[in-house]
Amino acid sequence: MTFRRIINWAVGLPIAVIVIAFCVANRQWIEVSFDPFSSQAPFATMYMPLWALVFVGIFFGMIAGWIACWFAQGKWRRATREARSDLQRVQDEAQRLRREQQDRSNLPIQTS
Repeated sequence: MTFRRIINWAVGLPIAVIVIAFCVANRQWIEVSFDPFSSQAPFATMYMPLWALVFVGIFFGMIAGWIACWFAQGKWRRATREARSDLQRVQDEAQRLRREQQDRSNLPIQTS
């Protein structure tokens, strides 16, 4: 076993035990309402275990964080695209200059 695998088990196993204990301790069903105006007869209501609500919230938080990071890193993706196009342009120019130099070196010497 590698050191990294041992660390993964040492961290992952306690987290898994805590998550399973949380799920077992919070298995009662709750009513989740998405209607802020009517508490007596809400328009959109779901019944789910409390642990499922927590994990759905964590999941949506991770997705929102991923999207925010993706937008925040847009300037780096744009800079990479521009650098690649500049590099390709410079490589094409260097290849053209090499061909021109090669063509000039193959010309016969003219004497006057």
